[in-house]
Amino acid sequence: MESIGAFLPLILIFGVFYILLIRPQQKKVKQHREMLNNLRRGDKIITSGGIIGTINKVADNRELLVQVSENVEIKIAPGMVADLYTSAETEKKQQSKETKTESKGGLLSGLLGKKK
Repeated sequence: MESIGAFLPLILIFGVFYILLIRPQQKKVKQHREMLNNLRRGDKIITSGGIIGTINKVADNRELLVQVSENVEIKIAPGMVADLYTSAETEKKQQSKETKTESKGGLLSGLLGKKK
C-alpha cells in the first residue's frame, strides 16, 4: 500500500504534463496535417522560411508550385508550409461576422445590463 503512495506524485506529475503539454501539441500537429491535406490551388501560404506566395499547382501532395511574384515560381515540399496567409482585411471580416452571430447575452447580462 505504501509503494502506491510513493508513486502517486509521479503519476500526478505525468498527468499534468499530459494535460498541459502533450495533448495540446498533438492537437496542433493534427490541425497542421489537416491544413496540409486541404491545400488547394489559389491558396495564399506562408512557408517556414517566411516566403509568402500563392499555390499554382499541387502535385500528388508531394510538391507545390508556388508563385512568389510575377513570373517567379518555386517548388516546395508541403511540409514547409507553416500556415495559410490571411490578410488584415479578411480577419476584420471574420471578426465582424463573429460579433454579429454572437448571442445578445446570458441571463446575468440581461439582468445587469450591458457595459457601455
